[in-house]
Amino acid sequence: MAKAQITFADINLTVTVPVGTRVIEVSEKVGSAITYGCRECDCGNCLMQVVEGVENLSEPSVLEQRVLREAMAGRNERLACQAQVLGAVKVKPR
Repeated sequence: MAKAQITFADINLTVTVPVGTRVIEVSEKVGSAITYGCRECDCGNCLMQVVEGVENLSEPSVLEQRVLREAMAGRNERLACQAQVLGAVKVKPR
């Protein structure tokens, strides 16, 4: 199985995960300050900033794009409940 790395800048921790893992699945296990609520791309609470490697995340779905627009998210911001890790990324809470 292919692996990818995700670094949580707020706690200075890098974790190796299977490709396709959602960021929120790892952040809650390692104690990152990325908050979450619904896990279903509806509330927008898990908005995170992608410090490095935005190109190594899955493309945002139509639903995620809508929530990002409504939250006035920046170019390098994604929802942790939706973003799947495909390669090396570094993220932090918004």
